[in-house]
Amino acid sequence: MTVPSGRRERKKAATRQKIAETALRLFLERGYEAVGIRDVAAEADVAVTTLFSHFASKEALVFEQDDDFEQRLTRAVVERAPHDPLIPALRREVEGLVRHCTADGAAPIWNMIEASTPLREYEESMRLRHADSLATAIAADRGLGRTATASRTIARFVIDAYSVAREADDPEAALDEIFPMIEAAWATSAAQRA
Repeated sequence: MTVPSGRRERKKAATRQKIAETALRLFLERGYEAVGIRDVAAEADVAVTTLFSHFASKEALVFEQDDDFEQRLTRAVVERAPHDPLIPALRREVEGLVRHCTADGAAPIWNMIEASTPLREYEESMRLRHADSLATAIAADRGLGRTATASRTIARFVIDAYSVAREADDPEAALDEIFPMIEAAWATSAAQRA
């Protein structure tokens, strides 16, 4: 997550982090369904309106780094060096995201998500939004010269690669298997444009 520069921004970020950590702790201790927004606000010692100024929904509390992940993926496209190939840049970012989401202590969170229909649905909508943002960034890069369809397809492949690798017994081996397929699809989309 980007470190805020001003005092006010740092205070807002600290409040947001405190709310997210409190919510996650309560959800893991008591169960996601058993904890309400008011419970989280009271435990974090903030008003419910303060909680909602940081998080749009109860589900968003679980996926606190959602916006950061989305920005990291799009930055992998727009901030790469001029001659840096796209797919390796995306793979590096996906590897980082997978490492984060498979770190020690992450399994109980993913078990909670899998056990909750609202959380699974939220995760799916989040993945689709990330794919749309990534596709927009790819399509906007004139140097890549791909159609909107090719951009959307590759973006979906990359987002799915993250999910498949995160769920795999050996995430790195999964990425080693998946990314050559994405690279081949990317090369095919270039050949079709020629």
